[in-house]
Amino acid sequence: MKIQHTLLHGLVLSIVASLYIIITMVIKPRIWLQDYPQSIQDLLPPKDEKESRLSLILGIPFLILLFGIPLVSTILLRIHNPEFSFLSLAMNAFGVSFIFNIVDWLLLDWLMFCTITPKFIVLPGSEGNAGYKDYRYHFRGFLIGTVLSIVAGLFIGGVALLF
Repeated sequence: MKIQHTLLHGLVLSIVASLYIIITMVIKPRIWLQDYPQSIQDLLPPKDEKESRLSLILGIPFLILLFGIPLVSTILLRIHNPEFSFLSLAMNAFGVSFIFNIVDWLLLDWLMFCTITPKFIVLPGSEGNAGYKDYRYHFRGFLIGTVLSIVAGLFIGGVALLF
């Protein structure tokens, strides 16, 4: 595994995905309602049909980013280093995904959501809810993201072996 390659693509994924999240939150934060702490979700009506459709429409490109950048990164690594083992390829894909997971947890969740809590994040009807300061909730999300990064790394490493 080439650490510079992994770090560069992890940084690219982190910047692009973070900007995507922030922009979509500014435009329509309720599309992320399912990712808010339960105490906030409980205060608000569920997404309506239009919001659910928009969540799907905007969620698909986001998932493509989360999967596509580690995949392209790992395929490029394989093409330039055909001798790399499955483990090296899987570690690259894991590393790219995990870097974003760390950025999402520390910068987006803990710093922006919990510490700064800008107005565009606060959903009308949930102002002042303790869920906005629930660091534990976001740490659990980080742990789940870590497991997903491992699974994605193993899958993408296997796919990259085909190239």
